[in-house]
Amino acid sequence: MKQGEKEGILYAGIAYILWGILTIYWKQIEHVAASEILANRIFWSFWFMLLVLLAGRKWNRFLESLVFMKHHPKTFAALTAASLLVSCNWFIYIWAVNSNKIVEASLGYYINPLVSILLGVIFIKEKLTRVQIGAFMLAMIGVLIMTLSYGQFPWIAFGVAITFGFYGLVKKLVQVDSAIGLTLETMIIMPVSFIYMLFLFKQEKLALFTASLSTDLLLIASGAITAIPLLYFAKGVQKVPLYIIGFMQYLTPTMTLLIGVLMYGEPFGTGKFVAFSFIWSALAILTLSSVKWSKFKGRKPRGRMAQ
Repeated sequence: MKQGEKEGILYAGIAYILWGILTIYWKQIEHVAASEILANRIFWSFWFMLLVLLAGRKWNRFLESLVFMKHHPKTFAALTAASLLVSCNWFIYIWAVNSNKIVEASLGYYINPLVSILLGVIFIKEKLTRVQIGAFMLAMIGVLIMTLSYGQFPWIAFGVAITFGFYGLVKKLVQVDSAIGLTLETMIIMPVSFIYMLFLFKQEKLALFTASLSTDLLLIASGAITAIPLLYFAKGVQKVPLYIIGFMQYLTPTMTLLIGVLMYGEPFGTGKFVAFSFIWSALAILTLSSVKWSKFKGRKPRGRMAQ
């Protein structure tokens, strides 16, 4: 393995681990309403990302992106959609963690790759392979078992998966530097977050600067804890083959699942284990087929160059 790939795996691994332990982070401020946590996360992420752009000498590119959006309303609309989708995803996840539904939230990120494939079929007209169809059937059996074991449809899991799936679709259609993209997305929704925080302040319900110093620090640091994993991931994914990323992406939901069960005592009975097993099998099939396809594509260009 080349040195660059090792560094990429390290950066990507740090990103996935940080995303995994976000569960513990949100638990530390579970006494704060999920809506206020979200507002703080968006507000402070924007200001932190401005500092990142200044430090990374990307300020001019950021200004150029603002000018581009001004003259291309479709791009602005797409980034607005991305901003709303990621905000919804963040809210669902934070609410789930602080409502003792961590296991179901982890399920959402497990089934997200399947949702992304389905969205690709619907909106980009990609074709399903037989392997993907078989994986979908296994996953649907798992979801059915989960529904029966819960006694209701796992709305949290699908809320997490669908919002993040559509977010990924929009980001694929409108490609922009990850740091600049997050800055633009948080900038769009930040005024709404600020107004909501002012509303809570006037209602004397704002936790920020009124609860405790530890709560204040955790809410303010939510901006950094949101941005840092993304920056590490962006740095790592450039150096790592996509099939390796395909394996590594399950690190976060696995950590989330283990944290929910082992640290916070959420139930994980036979029904959930069987349901997750079907979904894990579906993901294993998809990932292994992706590895095979990636290696095939990797050989193909070398053959052409030899000619």
